[in-house]
Amino acid sequence: MAICMPNRMEWLLFDLAAMSLGLVVVPLYPHDRPEAMAYILKNAEVKLLLMEEGSQWQALEPHLSEQSELQRIILLQGHCSESCGLCRAAGDWLPQEPQLWSSTYGVDDPDALATIVYTSGTTGPPKGVMLSHRNILSNASASLKRIAAYTDDRFLSFLPLSHALERTAGCYLPMMAGSEVAFSRGIPYLSEDLVAMQPTVLISVPRIFERIHSEVEAKLQHAPSWKVRLFNYAVESGWERFLHQQGQTGFHARELLWPLLKQMVADKLLKKLGGRLRLAISGGAPLDPVISRFFLGMGLPLVQGYGLTETAPVVSVNTPLDNAPESVGQPLPGVQVRLAEQGELCIKGPGVMRGYWHDAAATDVAIDHEGWYHTGDKGEIDPDGHIRVVGRLKEILVTATGRKVPPADVEGAIQRDPLFSQVLVMGEGRPYLSALVVLKPEMAKGEELDELALLERINAQLHAFPRYAEIVRVAVVAEPWSVENGLLTPTLKLKRGAIMAHYRDQVNTLYQGH
Repeated sequence: MAICMPNRMEWLLFDLAAMSLGLVVVPLYPHDRPEAMAYILKNAEVKLLLMEEGSQWQALEPHLSEQSELQRIILLQGHCSESCGLCRAAGDWLPQEPQLWSSTYGVDDPDALATIVYTSGTTGPPKGVMLSHRNILSNASASLKRIAAYTDDRFLSFLPLSHALERTAGCYLPMMAGSEVAFSRGIPYLSEDLVAMQPTVLISVPRIFERIHSEVEAKLQHAPSWKVRLFNYAVESGWERFLHQQGQTGFHARELLWPLLKQMVADKLLKKLGGRLRLAISGGAPLDPVISRFFLGMGLPLVQGYGLTETAPVVSVNTPLDNAPESVGQPLPGVQVRLAEQGELCIKGPGVMRGYWHDAAATDVAIDHEGWYHTGDKGEIDPDGHIRVVGRLKEILVTATGRKVPPADVEGAIQRDPLFSQVLVMGEGRPYLSALVVLKPEMAKGEELDELALLERINAQLHAFPRYAEIVRVAVVAEPWSVENGLLTPTLKLKRGAIMAHYRDQVNTLYQGH
């Protein structure tokens, strides 16, 4: 069965009920393109689909093929047209009287298939990751041993539940600990929901922290110089305090001013996050060290973790007492990590997937004969066991001159300038690097921003990179990249191929004559 709804209590109720009966749950991202949903429904051979309302089904139905195996669509609210024989309202479909649990149903084998989670598909069609009950529960349990949760904690669930990180670490983990889970209305309302719900634990992707940092930087550009100096002094003092707490440095006199700086500067920012956060966890993509240092300097206990859908998903995570911000922490209990050829991170443990649905060839490539999952991520492991992810083995641009450039690192550096909302760097097989950029309207207003001016601002952020990593041409695109227009994954990662195809004419212009 598949679930296609925004985060809400009913999502988890159906999820847990289905898996306890031995059914296999396929989560769908509710704002995904209908053709992408149709692909998953067909590939996973889904027979029962739970949706929030009839309009979702009306948008999806034209994209389903005649080979669809759907037998029933359940709508949580609203009704479908009478001509649709598949649709039923949840209230009519569910039994009116509670039924006794039957021992006929259930799961006896912990290695039985529990869910098929489709990968984001940044470089092609999504693959269905098969996770067993053991995969999921062992990962949630091991994560709880590393990151403590308590009965008085409140988690705010806002990442899509179709994302393995949110489902396992954001919901199953707090349920194991007896914590409370509150559901956000979605990313557009996140700022309001943080203040209203006042979570104590927040699990997020880096993009959310980047947005907050960018907003602060934009405000500081128009602030009096004394206020900028005060803010920067507070961040530096908080950072010194963090290093001292981690045992990396001795006491610094500036720490004496922290209570005052916290009251004058840090508390104002932390109140925008609800004012009660005792822990924030970033995962799903690398967190820029500049962003990490900023929040730690503001007194927010921000830790970075690492995982993949194929590992159910958490592999490693820092803790508040052992927090190396440049790393993604140490492996969870029971999880083994080693470096293979070219420094590739390989994972072994009870969370490693059963394989890819209907794709034995891809499974054989991903999991070797000894049970090691090959992540495709390039990493380093320090003597204390902390893991650093330093890039993707395949996500490296190789220019026509043979120079190798990690595009994500360059993009992250450019986005430190608050003018740039989104950036895609390209140059594979080309003589130089170019970029497509989306500008923030409020920052671009009234500015003289021709290509030369943009290049000057872009390359000012790349002073730490080699000269061959400089951007030579740039094009501005008006439409922000989003999940809805198919240019971002549900976890807000760039779909590089889709973006370059969408803006093919602009890309060709950037390399005209070469």
